[in-house]
Amino acid sequence: MIVTKQFATIDDYISLYPVDVQLILEEVRRTIRNVAPTAVETLSYQIPTFALDGRYLVHFAAWKNHIALYPTPTGDQAFEQEIAPYRAAKSTVRFPLRKPIPYDLIERLVVLRVKQRMDRSE
Repeated sequence: MIVTKQFATIDDYISLYPVDVQLILEEVRRTIRNVAPTAVETLSYQIPTFALDGRYLVHFAAWKNHIALYPTPTGDQAFEQEIAPYRAAKSTVRFPLRKPIPYDLIERLVVLRVKQRMDRSE
């Protein structure tokens, strides 16, 4: 990750990576946008972030060998088993760049984040 650069937009952030990583980041972005179309794009800690109802929903970032998403919600047993190989910490998942990115899993992760956010706001 390029940490010395200050970014004005998510597009600025994505543009600094090699084209193959840019394509992955754009697809992660689209996946999040499809699940949370009313979420607002912003930057937090100089990484791409989506906010929903004024609160951060999900962050994503490119690193040397992986794409990371934060925070990762806790789900049912099937979800936990599927996400286990990617969990790097309690609330972080890492998807290796050398393997296909599981966009369907990212979609389910964001769906769960949105649901948990909505449940908390009721």
